[in-house]
Amino acid sequence: MTKKDIVLKITDATGIKQVDVKKIVQKTFDVIVDSLMQGDKVELRNFGVFKIKERRARFGRNPRTGQSVPVPPRKVVVFKSGLEMKQKVK
Repeated sequence: MTKKDIVLKITDATGIKQVDVKKIVQKTFDVIVDSLMQGDKVELRNFGVFKIKERRARFGRNPRTGQSVPVPPRKVVVFKSGLEMKQKVK
């Protein structure tokens, strides 16, 4: 499912103009990304939690040459689904 599919489903369910729904959906995603960039976790009840996790530095391997390569530490976004979502997806 794409962002456009989400917009179309909301438009069909509510009757709100597609342009307005698109702006709201995009702004929602922007707020989530901005919060994560500031180091905050985003908790959406019954849906899940987005948070930033720091991966430590490690040594990887170049698959072509087999040479050991250092991989620097980095931050990644982690999502943990909420209880209600887990139950519905089962």
